[in-house]
Amino acid sequence: MRRPHMLGALGVLAALAVLATTGCAAWRIGQSVVLARQSEPFEASPAPATASLLVVGDSTAVGTGASSPATSIAGLIARDHPQLTIVNRARDGARFADIAAQLEGQQRFDAILVLGGGNDVIRFTGDAQLEQNIARAAELARVRARLVVFMPSGNVGSAPFFFAPWSWLMTRRSETLHRFVRQAATDNGAVYVNLFKDKADDPFAQRPDELNARDGLHPSDAGYRLWYDELNTQAGLSARLAALRR
Repeated sequence: MRRPHMLGALGVLAALAVLATTGCAAWRIGQSVVLARQSEPFEASPAPATASLLVVGDSTAVGTGASSPATSIAGLIARDHPQLTIVNRARDGARFADIAAQLEGQQRFDAILVLGGGNDVIRFTGDAQLEQNIARAAELARVRARLVVFMPSGNVGSAPFFFAPWSWLMTRRSETLHRFVRQAATDNGAVYVNLFKDKADDPFAQRPDELNARDGLHPSDAGYRLWYDELNTQAGLSARLAALRR
């Protein structure tokens, strides 16, 4: 049996650990707020334009965490496709219900890129509602563009922002998000890009200081470049956009 003073010491240590974790989380939340305020969705209106791309989604589509709009996903696309019109309706904090609203309207585009899902994971959107919202977004996107690409957030549980046991829950919810997006993409003829990896294999967990922004939740410039590489590797985005110009 442990002695009373030992139990007291363990209790103090546990309390200190909770306080340290809470303080770290509060600091990271503050950093996320600052990054969101500094972020601005990248758009481009070249003349003449050869094709058009609509970007919808959450803060990852805005580019929150990047050092500038030019180093966001949309900015990297524009760098490689300078004659591409880019309309960006993404907003920080958006869930898939909001993404579906971003896709409303009559204007058609040559391509649509959907980046999101992390807020549904973190803010505990119910599974049935999430599946319905994703399906709705996929149905709307299908009639707005010839090419639709879905790239949901990766394993949110790998983000330094979260500690166990919350990180485990975030991983399970991320798996559910990806299952729903994969099915909706298949049902609607869209392209699905898989960023989900187990934490042991996730570069965002293995190289946290390099790939994560200072809030430990959003990608850094290097993180967005890695995502952009996945867009081109898995979806062949650059080749597909180039083909739209012909």
